[in-house]
Amino acid sequence: MRVAVFSTKPYDEEFLRKAGEGGVHELRFLEPRLNRDTAALAAGCGAVCAFVNDDLGADVLAALAGQGVRLIALRSAGFNHVDLRAAARLGLTVARVPGYSPYSVAEHCAALVLALNRKIHRSYNRVREHNFALNGLLGFDLHGRTVGVVGTGKIGVCFTRIMVGFGCRVLAYDPYPSESARAAGAEYTSMERLLAESHIVSLHCPLTPETFHLIDREQIERMRPGVMLVNTSRGALVDTAAVIDGLKSGRIGYLGLDVYEEEADLFFEDLSDQVLGDDVFARLGTFPNVLITGHQAFFTAEALANIAATTLENLTAFESGEAGPNLIALDDA
Repeated sequence: MRVAVFSTKPYDEEFLRKAGEGGVHELRFLEPRLNRDTAALAAGCGAVCAFVNDDLGADVLAALAGQGVRLIALRSAGFNHVDLRAAARLGLTVARVPGYSPYSVAEHCAALVLALNRKIHRSYNRVREHNFALNGLLGFDLHGRTVGVVGTGKIGVCFTRIMVGFGCRVLAYDPYPSESARAAGAEYTSMERLLAESHIVSLHCPLTPETFHLIDREQIERMRPGVMLVNTSRGALVDTAAVIDGLKSGRIGYLGLDVYEEEADLFFEDLSDQVLGDDVFARLGTFPNVLITGHQAFFTAEALANIAATTLENLTAFESGEAGPNLIALDDA
């Protein structure tokens, strides 16, 4: 099957080529993001392979279907950027990569926690300037602290294990409690109690209409003063304007982000020679207690290899007429 691979970076091409070596699929690698203006690049393809910031709204899906595309193969676990109702109406099948490496994201989240706490980003810059003073770099022991884990899927469970390994007490919130999380050492509780008692709050839930701006002004007011908030899941889980006010008031003492609700025009691109037009993002960068990475939590060799392998498996299953285990149903919308 001929496949248009959008939002291609060199590492995407490397791992997809390796996974598809000797296979039957013809991969057409395209650097542009998928949107209304670029959908025409998929002409002659039976499938498109899309990433997290590609536009898979109703009009884009209609354009793709009109060109003969039958399968949307996502290189991600999340699918909040896909209009599933439009896909079903147009007869398009949507498949995803549900579990590429929970360790990659959980470990990156732990790295943000450690870097923020011990101010590694600030000390790195100081030492480069031969400033070896310790003033302003005081951290705290993770041992004995309470960590709130919101969302206890595979990533949340992995992060729980890491924090328990540091000697932390872990409170968890999830509408669907997991025995794996309990076995890892998490204690399930209400969202209100989790926010009130946790020194660190880490988000590991999908973006749905119910979780949009899950962390808003009201929830921030419920948090322990000086809390550390970390989000490696989806940017729109957090109301960024409310978080900025929380930073200014001191309610939020540390902020670690690997995702941002308006990241589509920023992340995965080199904009180092441009003036950013996003004033909210620029404001975040002025706080010394904020650490932002550009959606790189997933970015390990193991994760990329698994993403590529599962993507190729999804393509092959679809072409063979098999349902496959990774299809997204309309009920998931």
